[in-house]
Amino acid sequence: MNRVLVLLLFISLLGCEYKNSPSKSMSVKAKKTVIAHRGASGYLPEHTLASKAMAYAMGADYLEQDIVLSADNVPIVIHDIHLETVTNVAEKFPEKKRIDGKFYVIDFAFEELKQLNVLERFNPETKKAVYPLRFPENKSSFRLHSLQEEIELIQGLNKSTGKNIGIYPEIKEPNFHKNEGKDISKIVLEILSNYGYTTKNDNCILQCFNAEELKRIRQELKSELFLLQLIEFGEDEKRIEEFSEYADGIGPWYKQIIKGKDNKGKWLISDLVKQAHKNKLIVHAYTFRADQLGEFKSFEEILQVALFDAEIDGVFTDFPDKVVNYINKKIKQ
Repeated sequence: MNRVLVLLLFISLLGCEYKNSPSKSMSVKAKKTVIAHRGASGYLPEHTLASKAMAYAMGADYLEQDIVLSADNVPIVIHDIHLETVTNVAEKFPEKKRIDGKFYVIDFAFEELKQLNVLERFNPETKKAVYPLRFPENKSSFRLHSLQEEIELIQGLNKSTGKNIGIYPEIKEPNFHKNEGKDISKIVLEILSNYGYTTKNDNCILQCFNAEELKRIRQELKSELFLLQLIEFGEDEKRIEEFSEYADGIGPWYKQIIKGKDNKGKWLISDLVKQAHKNKLIVHAYTFRADQLGEFKSFEEILQVALFDAEIDGVFTDFPDKVVNYINKKIKQ
């Protein structure tokens, strides 16, 4: 089936009444925010246009784009700097493997990357799916695409539906790109500007784990976009005040906030959200998966604890429809 028809089919089948994204004049803090983590990746291979179209129809507020550069400086939407965990690159281009056994996006021109099939994430050693209950491997046909192509899809759907769904790009591995002679942040910022994303009032949140790079984006590259500092366990949790000097939000792993249960079975909540809000930072936590619940009895339980008990402002999720439906149910109560 033609790829465009596939996308239209998803929209027509899934275009039921979900909550709309806020207008550009509405504060990002004014509501609980649903970020489609790599698209509707719980249902379709991550970071495919089909996955993004599905997430759009499900009513996510933002669609996430992880960005890695190709050899010819095209920003590619893919989570890792290498290819072998989500594509058939080992079969298509075996000669391009580096000495470490990996196939790097940066070693391929865009036209070469477009020849690869995108698959559900798998372990290249065992060939087994990371999430075995998700989309079956080697079924249907999916391709890699550029940041520009995804923006044009989202902006096109915004025009045709009258909605205002945002983009949420992440600068991946800036130091790796620098060592390869490429300034990924400068290239991405130029493309975002070309498509009208330049200020905090535009429906774009730019994220990065590398604090020095995000600070550079604000201070040296003079970006006025809404910036979110992704954080991990360790010293990052003690740097909230520092992050507030250049960022507008933080993106912690949810286990940095929800710390398990006490001996009475009550969920323990850290003060990370309170510290962030005290420093005027929003909190968008990652990653909420309905097929990876950990200590929680249900997906609804983890959403209740995160969004309403811990007062997290928004979540990255592989299952945007489930989060949208839960938030709508809470609103009606």
